[in-house]
Amino acid sequence: EVQLVESGGGLVQAGGSLRLTCVASGFIFEDYAIGWFRQAPGKEREGVSCITSSDGTYYADSVKGRFAISSDSGKNTVYLQMNSLKPEDTGLYYCAAEFGTGAAGFCREGRYKYIELWGQGTLVAVSS
Repeated sequence: EVQLVESGGGLVQAGGSLRLTCVASGFIFEDYAIGWFRQAPGKEREGVSCITSSDGTYYADSVKGRFAISSDSGKNTVYLQMNSLKPEDTGLYYCAAEFGTGAAGFCREGRYKYIELWGQGTLVAVSS
């Protein structure tokens, strides 16, 4: 079964840290772009950070210098380390995957509308 399973969300105070985990199964991990997307209440889903084995990583401007994406191909797992969290980082965070796409393209604005493989989401809430 092809699936993505996220974990690691929670409630944290501003300035705190969380690490999200996305475990992939049912497909060849290294052939896919894997990305983290988030959706805040009343807002459109946006790409936060994406990674591929071929062209590296991409970060949205709003998280550069605070978030770090990494992957462990032996565990079919992608991590998102989130530091210096802000209240505006609050939202439902989803892991997504797509075959043969570059990191920047996978994360670009509006791209989420065409992605078919998603996890169930994990909630991140940052209090001020």
